[in-house]
Amino acid sequence: MLVIKNLTKRFNGQPIVEGFDLTVPSNGFTVLIGPSGCGKSTLCDLLMGIVPMDQGDLSWQGQTVVALQALAAYMQQSDLLLPWLTLERNACLPADVAGVPPKQSAASVEALFVKFGLEGFANYLPSMVSGGMRQRCALARTLMFARDLVLLDEPLSSLDAITRRQLQAYLLLLQTEFKKSILMVTHDVEEALLLADDLLVLTAAPMRICERFRLDMPKPRNIADRCFVEIKARVLARLEKEASW
Repeated sequence: MLVIKNLTKRFNGQPIVEGFDLTVPSNGFTVLIGPSGCGKSTLCDLLMGIVPMDQGDLSWQGQTVVALQALAAYMQQSDLLLPWLTLERNACLPADVAGVPPKQSAASVEALFVKFGLEGFANYLPSMVSGGMRQRCALARTLMFARDLVLLDEPLSSLDAITRRQLQAYLLLLQTEFKKSILMVTHDVEEALLLADDLLVLTAAPMRICERFRLDMPKPRNIADRCFVEIKARVLARLEKEASW
């Protein structure tokens, strides 16, 4: 379980995140959604220690930590693949850094590539494949960190609608098959409702949680289901209210 208490960050005296509290259950899929510029990506950078917090407390599995950099796998908006390395070698990078024998890491990546529809593309360079395939490789690389906590910062935001829908199914595997604890930020309401167990709506800066939706619908979900449509309308109404302030 990840627990965040009283997280605060100011830039030039202006609060971006203030008194932010959040709990991410073990093997839970928690999604944050809010107005553009409210501080969603900043929150991820604060948690990972990329940007220092002004104040706040973090704990993971009951242990107090300064940041999550050594504890969480972090998948960002860009795939961040190294253009001179093959897809396989890109996905193997976390294992290489950890000192895992190359044959062992290559076997692990091969299995992930089969699962994520990349079989036969191991020796391709990033420039030779589509954006969706690069993000699938980035997802495989994320899993190669072998960490129980995963942070997702709008990892599908640059993809077209059809590719996004395909990749959402792969993201769901992080929870259902790989048993990860997931904290994701997104601006896509349907995506949030398809994936989340807990959906938290954020205010504009200074960012706080203004409403929580507990989603008990079974997964995978159908966007045409009556319950899905009703909750989507409620979430959109709340987002519109926050955007108008």
